[in-house]
Amino acid sequence: MQARPPIGCNTMAATPESRVRADKWLWAARMYKSRSLAAKALETGQARVQNERVKPSRALKVGEHVSVRKSGLVWEIEILDLSEKRGTAAAAALLYRETPESIARREQEIARRKAVAIGTPQSFGRPTKRQRRKLEDFLNEA
Repeated sequence: MQARPPIGCNTMAATPESRVRADKWLWAARMYKSRSLAAKALETGQARVQNERVKPSRALKVGEHVSVRKSGLVWEIEILDLSEKRGTAAAAALLYRETPESIARREQEIARRKAVAIGTPQSFGRPTKRQRRKLEDFLNEA
């Protein structure tokens, strides 16, 4: 009796000759919400394969390195498995491995952004009628 893959695992049998389109793989690995967004990212250079700009139809192989840049954050990942179908987030996480350097850089950038956000004054929008009257009273007292 043959063992079944886990539920939600839509990976292909990753043989050395198996290949998947780059836009399909990025979508299946949940790097982008839609295949058209993945294709646009490849066309504009936001997603690169082996540090080169490629077309969305470029065939990916196991072991290749992909870099994805979104919102100023960069993911450097290595392809571990191929899939043309989008599965669960747990199944998508099995398709790639992020490099430790990439994880460290991303976490450092997120921490820097949080530190900057703490020091930035926040505006809460327009004052209410009551707040405006209090402000006018305060300014008129002087």
